[in-house]
Amino acid sequence: MATTNTYTNAKAVLRGNTTVYTAPSAGTAIVKSIRVSNIEESNDRDITLTVTDSSSVVYYLEINRTIQKGSSQELLATGNMLTDSADSSIASTNPIILKSSEILKATTTGSDIHLVASILEMT
Repeated sequence: MATTNTYTNAKAVLRGNTTVYTAPSAGTAIVKSIRVSNIEESNDRDITLTVTDSSSVVYYLEINRTIQKGSSQELLATGNMLTDSADSSIASTNPIILKSSEILKATTTGSDIHLVASILEMT
């Protein structure tokens, strides 16, 4: 049986607790990046990111991370900076592996956070 690889983006406008993505029931997903943007120009917003496994156990990836007003952040950035050939700095990222039916959720204060997760599904 051949494995099918599909690249996808999970997109959400966060309002309270939001299910962002659920891994395929017959596969695995690799979350390569999670980019969040606070489009609010007056207020900073906090975001909490979790993974819920098939036994309904919740694992915290980020807790109350502040996204400053009018800014964007890569949530999976390691904090280590790499330099590319054009001499500009880029953050390296660490992927998250989601097994069958595991759920990526995000919770925010307010409703002005946009989230895009880049994902490779393997079924």
